[in-house]
Order: sequence, then structure tokens, then C-alpha cells
Amino acid sequence: METTCHRCHQTVPEGSCFCSTCGLPQLVYSSEEGGPAVTMERWTEAVRDAGQVEWKPALRFAMMLAVPAGLLSCGFSPVGLLGFFWMAAFAAWAVTLYVRRQRPSWITTGAGARIGLVTGLFAGWLAFCSTGVGLYCMRFFLHQGKSVDQIWFMMNQNLNQQVQTMNADPQGVAIVRGILASAEGRAGMMLAVLLVLEVALLVFAAAGGAIGARMVARSRRPEP
Repeated sequence: METTCHRCHQTVPEGSCFCSTCGLPQLVYSSEEGGPAVTMERWTEAVRDAGQVEWKPALRFAMMLAVPAGLLSCGFSPVGLLGFFWMAAFAAWAVTLYVRRQRPSWITTGAGARIGLVTGLFAGWLAFCSTGVGLYCMRFFLHQGKSVDQIWFMMNQNLNQQVQTMNADPQGVAIVRGILASAEGRAGMMLAVLLVLEVALLVFAAAGGAIGARMVARSRRPEP
């Protein structure tokens, strides 16, 4: 009996658990005794295979695209403000390249999110290290430490203005002032900010990978 895909309605080869056109796993019921149970088991196995990732090619694409994503997202990039967009876009691109070289050409959104997360790990740490090295070079090699300290000076001034306009806790204000006044405190605050941005970049990368998996599945759907 001829069967058709539940998504694109194209003919599915007999005995196949995947659509050869869009790659969607198929659940086909048979009228023979024991047929539905066997088909259900094969379909479950096909979905489980689609949720697995072959990490050797996936890591190759993730590392390849993590380099431009990390450099575009670092603090010294002229388009660094779009870092979240770059991270999601390159993670989706990594998933697309991975899926195009897989058979069957279909993966779950969870598998796409994992590939995107790995891409974000490489790219995020590259952005983190690039920003840190850039700040170090500005202070000790380019002798531009005053421009960096100017940021903390302005933050201290804003803090003084807020203390004057609102009834703030004197002890808490003194602690913040001590942090802003010491080199170690400034370095710690900068490190905390970079770590928070790193976590946010990972979230966007995982989301981009999941979206990439969905987009690939839809792009392979034939026109009616």
C-alpha cells in the first residue's frame, strides 16, 4: 500500500521510516498482525536517531563558525552591540551546515540546540578572551588606561548624585565606592559583567541552534 508523508504529502518508499523529501520520521500502520507494533518501534528508533548528534562533524562546523561569531561579538568589535544576533545567526548556520551533510537530513530542535550551545561556548570564550586581552593591551601596552578609568570615574560620580537625591544605605554606598576606587574591585566587576554576557550569549546560541533546526526542516518542505 502506498503511503504519503504526513507533512509534505509526498510518496514515502515502502519500509522507510523517513520521508525522502523533507526528512520527517513517518509512523505507518500496517494491517498485518503485529505490523503496528513493529512500525511503532521502528518509528521511535528513527526519532531517537534524529535526536542524536554526530559530534565529529558538528564540532568541526561549530568551531569554524565560532571564530567569526566570537570576533564580531567581542567588546572591541564595531558591531559588538549586535553580539546576541551574531551568536544566534552563526549557531543556526552551524546547524544548517551539519544537517545538509547528514542522512536523513532531519534533526530535532533539541539536537539543534545542543549544536548551537557548543557553538556558543567556543564563540563566547573567544569573545571573552578577546575583550580581556584588548583591555590589557590598552592599559599596559598602548598606555590608554586613563580612558578606561574614566568609565569608572563617571560611575562614581553617578553614585554620588544618587546618594544626594535618595536616602541610600551609607554602609552599602561605602562598599560600592571602595570597589570602584580599587583596581581589584574594578577588575572583579568587569569580570562579573563579562561572565553575565557570556551566559546570555550561550542562551541566544542555543536558541539559534534550535531555530536553525526548525528552519532547515521547513526549507525542505516542497511547494504544493
